[in-house]
Amino acid sequence: MALFGAGSIVGAFFGGKLTDKVGFQAVQLGALFGGGAMFIVVGYLTTFVSLGIGVFVLSMVNESFRPANSSAIAYYSKPENRTRSYSLNRLAINLGWAVGGSIGGFLAAHNFRLLFWVDGLTNIGAGLLLMKVLAMPRATRKEIKQQQLDNKHQRVSALSDKPYVGFILLTVLFAFCFFQMFTILPVYYRTKLHITEEQIGLLMAINGLIIAFTEMLLVYRLERSYKPYRFITIGVWLIGLAFGIFNMLPGQFMLALLSMLIITIGEMLAMPFMNTYWISRSNDYNRGDYAALYTMAWGTAQIASPSIGGFVADHYGFRLLWWIVMMTAVVAGIGYYRLTNIKSIRRPALA
Repeated sequence: MALFGAGSIVGAFFGGKLTDKVGFQAVQLGALFGGGAMFIVVGYLTTFVSLGIGVFVLSMVNESFRPANSSAIAYYSKPENRTRSYSLNRLAINLGWAVGGSIGGFLAAHNFRLLFWVDGLTNIGAGLLLMKVLAMPRATRKEIKQQQLDNKHQRVSALSDKPYVGFILLTVLFAFCFFQMFTILPVYYRTKLHITEEQIGLLMAINGLIIAFTEMLLVYRLERSYKPYRFITIGVWLIGLAFGIFNMLPGQFMLALLSMLIITIGEMLAMPFMNTYWISRSNDYNRGDYAALYTMAWGTAQIASPSIGGFVADHYGFRLLWWIVMMTAVVAGIGYYRLTNIKSIRRPALA
């Protein structure tokens, strides 16, 4: 799993670089077809070394899709509906997560190798669908290539954008808190709150269903407000509170339900506007570079969250872990508030 996380970071980096060089369409297709083939290959690996190498390569190829896909969403959407476009993408991911998890469990119970074949073929099928319904016009490809040649001076590196680097560091902190929901929190439910596996599955399903049915409407209303970025701060603080209440209130399932509802609201407030923020600082010539750093931030937290969270919970207890998560979210929220209120924004990087 550590190699999977490392591969995702490497894949995001090179995926972003390639997106700016050859375009998001080619990178998306390469990731879908290449990732599909690698899923099938990994299903036949039987030694620890070969599996480790295969998982790293699979993750690297598969995760190169994310920065390219983020750039594609920015390209096909308009500034006035961009936040909703990313929310629609999150809706698709949540539905895929729910359906994929149930089908994956069924397949794994019958035949693990069949699971990898289905994973691979769905990737390849997505690539074929992308080729058919969303091909970029040739004139547009030529136009973008010419613009890149004529405007190299506008291709500002994401690493030279200091506010954006600060945003990435804050995102690592936030994602560290958020990923506790998928890694350590279910263990806490089972061992400390004595919640059954069925109830844990229900709590996770509630999160996905609320997002699927309400986030688009919520974002549509919020994005027209005077300062939409302030919702990032509110959302981050809510997620911190959702973990902190385990140290403040007694209870079992109802306490877990209350926490999950707060997490869900915080997620819907923060994440769509995080996407809007990083897009607003990029342009057509460096969007892959910006998307890569954003994806790498989540990949880094995906490694740190279970390792650090698990170590703290195992050696010092869940109570200390929840205080750490809550305070980390408080610090991140303050950082987001200050960052999104900076008056002087470097204009050359804007779309």
